[in-house]
Amino acid sequence: MGHYQFRLPDIGEGVVEAEITAWHVKPGDRVREDQPLLDVMTDKATVDMSSPVEGLVTAIHGAVGSKAPVGSVLVDLDVAETGQKPAEAARTDPQPPEPPVPNFEPTASPATRRQAQEWGIELGHVTGTGPGGRVLIEDLERYREGRDKTHHPQPQHKVEEIPIQGLRRRIAERMAESKRTIPHFSYVEEFDLTELDSLRADLNAGRSEERPKLTLLPFFMRAVARLVAEFPNINAHFDAQAGILKRFSAVHIGIATQTPNGLMVPVVRHAETRDLWDLASELARVTAHARDGSASRDLLTGSTITLTSLGALGGIAATPIINPPEVAILGPNKLAERPMVVGGVLTCRKVMNLSASFNHGVIDGHEAASFIQRLKRLMEHPALIFMD
Repeated sequence: MGHYQFRLPDIGEGVVEAEITAWHVKPGDRVREDQPLLDVMTDKATVDMSSPVEGLVTAIHGAVGSKAPVGSVLVDLDVAETGQKPAEAARTDPQPPEPPVPNFEPTASPATRRQAQEWGIELGHVTGTGPGGRVLIEDLERYREGRDKTHHPQPQHKVEEIPIQGLRRRIAERMAESKRTIPHFSYVEEFDLTELDSLRADLNAGRSEERPKLTLLPFFMRAVARLVAEFPNINAHFDAQAGILKRFSAVHIGIATQTPNGLMVPVVRHAETRDLWDLASELARVTAHARDGSASRDLLTGSTITLTSLGALGGIAATPIINPPEVAILGPNKLAERPMVVGGVLTCRKVMNLSASFNHGVIDGHEAASFIQRLKRLMEHPALIFMD
């Protein structure tokens, strides 16, 4: 049949290049039709590339971590039924160096010989640098210093170089772009969630087996969705080049999720139409797909505002980085019991700090603070979340 070149196909949605994240074949491998050849990563999703033909791999193009433009050749295949796998080139292992041969007839002065005897040095093992190979006192000192280092080796400190590639590199690029192009304004407020956490525990205790266990995130999602009509600039994208703020009535909430392959942001779509239990179910579904690597591109795109939570590792406060082109990101921190004065009485309450960042180019500080204060009121008086 002849020679076949497998090229990077047009993956769609304006993608002009992809990063090679893994090779599954090497030159000399015979591949079947539909056998995976390599994995590539676009903006957010990893895609496996399969062979459309059966044949023998004669060459692969591009190292892991390199980027290939659409249409470029990735694999050369010989689709003719000929030949065996190329034999490996013979390898010749280098011969180990011969051990040093002692000089059994060294020349040295009587003083040098006495010094060698005091230091326990065999003159035959010392390389002399004097005339005719004569061993000098300096030669003994060098030999003694090297011997002592051998007997008392210094600790070896290794430097490990790990290439930043694939999803990890894409995350680094997006975060750097966000900090470079977006004037971040961060705001931290304290939320007393004692009553909300009590409601959550009560709802979980009475839930049916078909319903998921509630965390705090569905309450935050429900409250954010309620506030969009009042603060439309928060649920938006900003096109800096065109100078246009795109405000959305639909609330598509990105959930920053840690996965074995790095941070991903699956999306809970139309949060404004979902009740608390539906939000919890969809939250569990999309994050599970992100963690097991089965999330589609559609599941990882289109968010209008992002929630990022470290759960029990949340700490006291953070400075979340905005997920462009969004203009706001909310970061619930750790929920903990703290002493508070309520009505003149010192008591213990369940308190959480909420860290938020806003694009200060389009969101004024007053608007951002007003939004957080309204969110605080809903979360501290959870019945308001469910009132029309």
